[in-house]
Amino acid sequence: MSAESDAARTVDLRRGVLEKNDDRAAALRSRFTAAGVRVSNWVSSPGSGKTALLEVLLGLAADRGVGVGVLVGDCATDNDARRLGAAGAPVRQIVTDGLCHLEADLLTQHVDGLESDGTPLESLDLLVIENVGNLVCPTAFDLGEDLRVALLSVTEGEDKPLKYPQTFAAADLVVLTKVDIAAAVDFDDAAARSAVAAVAPGRPVLSTSARTGEGVTDLIDALLASTRD
Repeated sequence: MSAESDAARTVDLRRGVLEKNDDRAAALRSRFTAAGVRVSNWVSSPGSGKTALLEVLLGLAADRGVGVGVLVGDCATDNDARRLGAAGAPVRQIVTDGLCHLEADLLTQHVDGLESDGTPLESLDLLVIENVGNLVCPTAFDLGEDLRVALLSVTEGEDKPLKYPQTFAAADLVVLTKVDIAAAVDFDDAAARSAVAAVAPGRPVLSTSARTGEGVTDLIDALLASTRD
C-alpha cells in the first residue's frame, strides 16, 4: 500500500472516530439541556491548578446554594476525585488508562454512573468536566458541553496560547490561574492577554487564584450564565 493510501486511510479513520463522538456528544447535549444543567469542559496542561481551583469553587458554590457535580478525567489514580469529594460534591473519577483525552462515549458511562450513585442531573446547576491534562488531544472532542474553558497558569509562560492556538481558539473562556504568584514568576499579564487575543479575538479572560479566592465568584457566574447555541 502506498504512503498516499495510508494517509487517506488514517484521515478516514480519524473522521469516523470524530463523527461517532459527535453523535454521542449531541445525545449528551440533549440530555443536559432537558435536565437544565450547565456543563463546562475544562482543558489545560498538567499542573495548571484545575483541581485546586475546583476545590475553592465547590465551597463558594455551596455557600450560594449552587449544586455542582464533577467528572474528573485522569490517566491513572483517583487522587483528584478524592480531593474534590472531600468538599462534599458529587464526583466521579474517569480513569482513561493512558488515553490522553475524554470522549463522549466514556463520559456517557460516567454521567449514567453519577445518576446511579444518587445524583440526578436535574439536581445540579453546574456539571464540570475536568479533562485530562493535555493541550492537544482534548481539543477535537466535543463532550456535549455548552462552555469550554481553557486554563493557563502564570507559571506556564505568556506565550502558551501562541504555542497551542487551536486549544485557546476553541475555548469560550480563558482562565488564568495562580495569579497570586504572578509577580514572583515575572508573569506579564498584558502579554498573556495579547497572546490570547491573537489566536482567539474577543475571547474573555478571567484571572483567578485558588489561594486567595480572587475571581472564583466571577467564574461561577460565568458558568451559570453559559448558554448553548
